[in-house]
Amino acid sequence: MKSTNHTFRVIIEPDGKHFHAYVPALPGCHTFGKTMLEAKSRVREAITVHLKGLKKVGEIIPTDDSFELFETVAIDHPKVHA
Repeated sequence: MKSTNHTFRVIIEPDGKHFHAYVPALPGCHTFGKTMLEAKSRVREAITVHLKGLKKVGEIIPTDDSFELFETVAIDHPKVHA
C-alpha cells in the first residue's frame, strides 16, 4: 500500500503544569503532554488517527498552506517623574 506524506503546522502551548498541542488545519485535533516532548509525540499520533478517521468516512484530507511568523516590536515607555 502506498503512503502519502502530509505536513501540518502544530502549536504547542504551556497549559498549567502540562503542554497543550493542537493542529489548526484539523479542527478537533488536540492532545496534551506532561512535557513538550511528550505533547509533540502525542500530537503526531493524534494527527495520524485524525487523518485515518477522515479517510475512513470519505472526507478529503485538508492541506495546510499556512505558515507561522513571529514579529518582535519595541514600545517606548513614558518617563516616570518622581
